[in-house]
Amino acid sequence: MDYVKAVEQPYLKNSYDNVNIGDRVNVHLRITEGTRERIQVFEGTVIGRRGGGLNETITVRRVAYGVGVERVLPIHSPKIAKIEIISKGKVRRAKLYYLRKRVGKAARVRTKLPTKKS
Repeated sequence: MDYVKAVEQPYLKNSYDNVNIGDRVNVHLRITEGTRERIQVFEGTVIGRRGGGLNETITVRRVAYGVGVERVLPIHSPKIAKIEIISKGKVRRAKLYYLRKRVGKAARVRTKLPTKKS
């Protein structure tokens, strides 16, 4: 299976290894409309991460105008310009699907406090 890794290696983006479950992120997506291209920002909470290699995806959830919107985004897709981490979340689960049933303040994820380095 080493040949699979060798084929995938040029397409992998290594900068997104630090995106974890519970993080609040801004995902900058390249949107093509006709001949023009623009960047659209999708802000939300990472509620799941699955797969490996080129097939690795994250599920990002946000509430827009009272309606929950989820997008499953391939991390290594060329359509993703960049992923910014707004805040790190402190969670104890691998999947945060329970947030789908929660509304308002109950749907918040606690943030990690920055550690002191001395």
